[in-house]
Amino acid sequence: MTTQNNTYHIPVMLTECLDGLNINPDGIYIDVTFGGGGHSRAIFEKLSPKGKLIVFDQDPDAKKNAWEAPNFFFVAANFSFVQNHLRLLGIKEVDGVLADLGVSSHQFDEEQRGFSIRGNAPLDMRMNQQGDLSAENIINEYEENDLIRIFRNYGELKNARTIAQTIVSKRESCSIKTTQDLMTAIQKCAPKFKDHKFYAQVFQAIRIEVNQEMDVLEKFLKQTENIVKKEGRLVIMSYHSLEDRLVKNYIKTGNTEGKIEKDFFGNVLKPFSEVVRGIITPSEEECKKNTRARSAKLRIAVRS
Repeated sequence: MTTQNNTYHIPVMLTECLDGLNINPDGIYIDVTFGGGGHSRAIFEKLSPKGKLIVFDQDPDAKKNAWEAPNFFFVAANFSFVQNHLRLLGIKEVDGVLADLGVSSHQFDEEQRGFSIRGNAPLDMRMNQQGDLSAENIINEYEENDLIRIFRNYGELKNARTIAQTIVSKRESCSIKTTQDLMTAIQKCAPKFKDHKFYAQVFQAIRIEVNQEMDVLEKFLKQTENIVKKEGRLVIMSYHSLEDRLVKNYIKTGNTEGKIEKDFFGNVLKPFSEVVRGIITPSEEECKKNTRARSAKLRIAVRS
């Protein structure tokens, strides 16, 4: 029996995710965002010895939450390579895939990782700590136009140009090395009484660029139609509109651009169909217990 590690990350909408997967005890399931293992443990406990669970996580810290079992497989890799890794394990198709796209509580709480606007930490934000690109590289080396693109596209910030210009001006006199350095540098760009949200959007934008999160998600989604068997489930939880838009488009149209293509009879050509129409959100009770659940949006689809 595995034990729950709620100090690392409290699994969001656990019951809803398990219901969405519609678990067959003898089936094969993937959790592409293992983290603290909360969702994975609950899935594993519903499997028979014939069932299999494959989990993915590129963060070395996450591997500490893994356990030993003949039908449990930990893959220390980014989930954009999910299909290749399944082939290496001799697996062609699975019964269900779960993705919880949020940053784990552990990553936010480990101050030195630089994900949080609290405290003062090195500008890092790498989910894979062996990665070459850090938040410090972006802030100190990116051209002004690239910074504008990041803050506009990934942070959805209306004053992206001003933020970028302020950063470029500041770094001419000295490097911006810590989270506090960055927040101090762009302090005058923060709207009154909404500064917390502003900094959160700035950090989100940088984090997405560091980890190439949108590109990773797009690559992953395109592989799901090849790995989920007919009547298998796709369960994806996102935490901001950029991610949810890609997931929604893919489920509804079969591509991340949201372009509808139809066959001769007028049927939309798409590999998945919605199990639940629209999004599922956490209950008020769950949001009170776990404030990080508040922005979660869950979508459930079945392979056509």
